[in-house]
Amino acid sequence: MALMTGEEYIESIRKINMEVYMFGKKIDSPVDDPILRPSLNSVRMTYDLAQMPEYEDLMTVTLEDGRKINRFTNIHRNTDDLIKKVKMQRLLGQQTAACFQRCVGMDAFNAIYSTTYETDKACGTNYHENFLKFMRYCQDNDLTVDGAMTDPKGDRSLAPHAQPDPDMYLRVVERRPNGIVVRGAKAHQTGMLNSHEVIVMPTVSMKPEDKDYAVSFAVPLDAPGLFMIIGRQSCDTRKLEGTEMDVGNAEFGGVEALTIFDDVFVPNDRIFLDGETEFAGMLVERFAGYHRQSYGGCKVGVGDVLIGAAAVAADYNGAARASHIKDKLIEMTHLNETLYACGIACSAEGHPTESGNYIIDLLLANVCKQNVTRFPYEIVRLAEDIAGGIMVTAPSEKDFRDPKLGKYVEKYLKGVEGVSTENRLRILRLIENLALGTAAVGYRTESMHGAGSPQAQRIMIARQGNLGMKKELAKKIAHISE
Repeated sequence: MALMTGEEYIESIRKINMEVYMFGKKIDSPVDDPILRPSLNSVRMTYDLAQMPEYEDLMTVTLEDGRKINRFTNIHRNTDDLIKKVKMQRLLGQQTAACFQRCVGMDAFNAIYSTTYETDKACGTNYHENFLKFMRYCQDNDLTVDGAMTDPKGDRSLAPHAQPDPDMYLRVVERRPNGIVVRGAKAHQTGMLNSHEVIVMPTVSMKPEDKDYAVSFAVPLDAPGLFMIIGRQSCDTRKLEGTEMDVGNAEFGGVEALTIFDDVFVPNDRIFLDGETEFAGMLVERFAGYHRQSYGGCKVGVGDVLIGAAAVAADYNGAARASHIKDKLIEMTHLNETLYACGIACSAEGHPTESGNYIIDLLLANVCKQNVTRFPYEIVRLAEDIAGGIMVTAPSEKDFRDPKLGKYVEKYLKGVEGVSTENRLRILRLIENLALGTAAVGYRTESMHGAGSPQAQRIMIARQGNLGMKKELAKKIAHISE
């Protein structure tokens, strides 16, 4: 099957009978819902760009057997694949100024590919073949796949099996000759709503007592017993007001869901891990590493838009020539490019796994994500500084369009001569959207907690930092013998 067009993708999602709830009500047509549609448009961009010759090298991969696939379903075969992944993500961030949601599936693909290979080798299982079959199906049909790792966790001080409520981590509740039945939930699931399939993975390293929780599998989004409760976003109901300007980014956005697995059946050929607790940690570590690499691309692309918006706001405010404004824009660029450099570095230092696919340098990937937990917050702070308080105190678009009030908004909120008040308000609302509104979920807070909170990266940095080797280097230079 050929690569889907953006419109074909939209219609393919429309055909899936998903069970979706928002604001206490069942959503009959998520594809057409005004709050949810911008997130679908963001994923559509991953299909639209793949159709454009100028982006073919970044957005698609031609495999050895001649099949042409979307890079989001690719298995990384060299460092060039890893680098192009980051560049593709930056491009999509620039085009949408939002979360385009497919990274998590690509990262799950590559983590499961190598982990199932090594699990089979050690345990005599058949998971790798199961995954290859699923991967081929997704590649050939150009599907969007969500990767679901984060469990609710309940009491964080307790292991999965020790929780007062055993469903705080997704688990196997029944094993049948033809498959398993699972129960639990996955939280913060970005893009689940806009996916054809979901890959589920464990969220922590596990001990033998956690056997029922060491599970990985794939199911379609219309699997019986699977349903979604859409998360709130700041300013989300502005999309219901029939105005465009106040939304800030009217076309694109992200969406998150609490996804419930209420006794969902998984057939045997869709299972990638079932009880092999010693490999749960490997899967978690590899997925987290790939996903932390991803943030060196997607967040940088969104940062490019925010820096540009801040510069436009400075122009419209008549402040672009001020030395402190120039310095702030330089600092924003410096921070953003540092994130990108980390994403490229961990990719360039990648190496093959036993299965043959390439994994990033885990230390550098965690350094990348640790920086992402900080720099976007500073970039946002500087953008708010440059924009000014009018970013959050301006009257609504309805006031601006009102026959009586509009002329006063037009008169008193004008900036430099030659720039309309409307354009000034539009750029300010875009900055608000990225700094405080719906896009702040994907840019700011996701930068903090997505792919693991800051402490998760610090643990990995400590583990991968090879402090012992560094001590020996110092002792050698100091001529210390012990």
